[in-house]
Amino acid sequence: MSPQPPSFFRSTTEGVEVFVRLTPKSSRDAVEGIGETADGRCHLKARVRAVPEDGKANKALEKLVARWLGVPVGNVSVVGGATSRLKTVAAAGNPETLASRCRQVSDA
Repeated sequence: MSPQPPSFFRSTTEGVEVFVRLTPKSSRDAVEGIGETADGRCHLKARVRAVPEDGKANKALEKLVARWLGVPVGNVSVVGGATSRLKTVAAAGNPETLASRCRQVSDA
């Protein structure tokens, strides 16, 4: 059996954590699929119109991920990489349901 390919998310007891590469100051808010860093780590590619000042881009990312996963905005928060392009975003909810939604983008 071959090893599991690297994933851009991991399930937790509270929901999922999604690894995201954020591009601020874009022309639109969008999730654009899966990317990979030079060291082989996978991430979700996301763009937001907001500027990276005073946490505006992070708030826009939280809204985007909440809409993408179908959970309330209050259930989503940036928990790592607040000032970096590579971020960790936690989404609270049913771990199985959220992981299934994440897999849909990786299977596309």
